[in-house]
Amino acid sequence: MIADDATMARLMALSQTGDRQAYATLLAECQKWLKRFFARKIVQQQIDDLVQDTLLSLHRKLASYDPDRPFQPWLAAIARYRWVDHLRKVYKADEAAFDEGFAAENSEPAIVARISLDRMFSYLPPAQARAIELVKIEGLTIAEASYACGQSESLVKVNIHRGLKKLATMIEKD
Repeated sequence: MIADDATMARLMALSQTGDRQAYATLLAECQKWLKRFFARKIVQQQIDDLVQDTLLSLHRKLASYDPDRPFQPWLAAIARYRWVDHLRKVYKADEAAFDEGFAAENSEPAIVARISLDRMFSYLPPAQARAIELVKIEGLTIAEASYACGQSESLVKVNIHRGLKKLATMIEKD
């Protein structure tokens, strides 16, 4: 059975005062809760590592918990941050493996895709095409794209929105 929020909040408050038994019980209850939390979010083999990372984060943030506030939302926020960090790591590793495999294969599909993009961009005003290219393809932030193309950040956002809308309409017509 997993402890309720009030019990976990009491255990956390006692842990902050140095009660080792309360802290051990809290960690055991958090471990159960976190396993259930992550069960539908990641593959089974990665749950234990992510639970341990989250428990380490909980330990580091022990002093920041406010005993007058609910515990489980605080724990859930830490867990979500750890989960997002985990996804970033996994995504970057998968992306690197994909890039290596893609570079090793024939680069013809990439060339064809680039030609198709250039052809689609030719139907857009240059400012819209440039904003989409910088942000959506090259991965620049809005601020970086604004500096690179000499447009305000708001204008970059508008150009991206309008350009993507026009491209979507063109694709839907075909």
